[in-house]
Amino acid sequence: MKKFLALFMSVMMIFVAAACTAKKDAGTETAKDGEETAKVEKVLKLNNGSEPTSFDPVIGFDSVSWNALNNLMEGLTRLGENHDPEAATAKDWEVSDDGKTYTFHIRDDAKWSNGDDVTAGDFVFAWKRLLDPAVGSPAAFLAFFIEGAEAFNTNKGSADDVKVKAVDEKTFEVTLTSPQAYFLSVIANPAFFPVNEKVATENAQWFAEAKTFVGNGPFNLAEWEHDSHFVMEKNKNYWDAGNVKLDKVHWAIVDDTNTEYQMFQSGELDTSDVPADLAEQLFKDGKAQVGDQAGTYFYRFNVTMEPFQNKNIRKAFALAVDQQKMVDFVTKNQEKPAYGFVSYGFNDADGNDFRETNGELMKTNLEEAKALLAKGMQEEGYDKLPEVTLTYSTSDTHKKIAEALQQMFKENLGVEVKLANMEWNVFAEEQTALKFQLSRSSFLADYADPINFLENFQTGLSMNRTGWSNPTYDKLIKDAKNEADEKKRFELMYQAEKLLMEEAPIFPIHFYNHVYLQNENVTGIVRHPVGYMELKWADKK
Repeated sequence: MKKFLALFMSVMMIFVAAACTAKKDAGTETAKDGEETAKVEKVLKLNNGSEPTSFDPVIGFDSVSWNALNNLMEGLTRLGENHDPEAATAKDWEVSDDGKTYTFHIRDDAKWSNGDDVTAGDFVFAWKRLLDPAVGSPAAFLAFFIEGAEAFNTNKGSADDVKVKAVDEKTFEVTLTSPQAYFLSVIANPAFFPVNEKVATENAQWFAEAKTFVGNGPFNLAEWEHDSHFVMEKNKNYWDAGNVKLDKVHWAIVDDTNTEYQMFQSGELDTSDVPADLAEQLFKDGKAQVGDQAGTYFYRFNVTMEPFQNKNIRKAFALAVDQQKMVDFVTKNQEKPAYGFVSYGFNDADGNDFRETNGELMKTNLEEAKALLAKGMQEEGYDKLPEVTLTYSTSDTHKKIAEALQQMFKENLGVEVKLANMEWNVFAEEQTALKFQLSRSSFLADYADPINFLENFQTGLSMNRTGWSNPTYDKLIKDAKNEADEKKRFELMYQAEKLLMEEAPIFPIHFYNHVYLQNENVTGIVRHPVGYMELKWADKK
């Protein structure tokens, strides 16, 4: 009996020792040579540039919010690795014979980060909130192709008139005003992300802090120290979590390209923009990577402020700008100079590129610029041009462009222009409120169609930010949105862009591209030509 007890105790000691070892070694990996190595977290280190405007998907209508939001949340569709829309929170859908009604089936395993089911009701709640005039979303116009949407947003109809409904808990239906070829791309945009209705009802500021944020995307917001950094971690409740390779993404908030580059060099960041002063050498060394991006860097005139109420004065300033010199000697990132507002990359019904077809609508012409300035001043009775202040948001790149413009206006028009700058969040609010005479802007396409560029300047839209209003332009945009014939639709858009450049409430500088440096151990980051950064497939050795 004693021998049995002794044998039993020996076996138990071995079992306990093994169990203790297993507990101690949890979270480790074994190397090929048999040595134990600690499991290393895969942490991607990025820079967001500025403090996010808002992680409320209908309010943060800019890249400093939506690049992160695109990975914290997910819509019915998502842009895939080939840049086309694919099934996401919706597993599939049907389209009616007339092309106007879409019925989406939400995945049974689509969950919020707090474990709640994602429901059709969450999409109804979110899309009506996007359109609610009391919410004041700057992205509301993107949804005007939904029947009843524009009427609700402009206080001419009610929320009940918006044709979105939950057929059942996992079936969502939407009816459009007319067939839209780009509909599935548009709804991949963060403006159309769902919102957990229960969470939002209990806490109207659910999006403002990491501890209250609830998303449904590949990552969840784990930490947010405002104006310093924020951290995303893999969302274990995400329906496709098995394909998410990163454990965390750390976002710095640094608005200086040279500082960002130094952080990249020291290993504090895995990607970086290319400083203009180093661009030539980095391109020569083959270190800078370039990808397509649909977007335009431009300036807005405030037509409600002197002297830019006068079209000829606006055009004089616009034609005094040398876009080619700007990309060659100031930005130096191989951008294409912009002589129209719609970027390259959009083909019409005949397969011709929109930009090439509509031509150079606003190109440097110094003699005409001087003549137009004199004409405009005579029309307004100016002996001397009212003082002009150019305002930009804080960034070394924006500063260099602003200083170059200041020099061009002085040399080409003999006009002294003052410069002013402010932090992004304040700048965006002031620009929307028409507080600036002349101010920098940028537009990155929300979906792959020229109408997305042109619709911004309709009367009264929050994206207009110029005070400019033109009934003919508004009608061209409205007719284009309702035109099923692609040839006719593009003709309407060609006319609209020509009118926009003729009236000149804006002037373009250059078309965007993706120019970046990236750690060679990082793979799988998808930078869409149209859309936002995707980290779902990213990996780091």
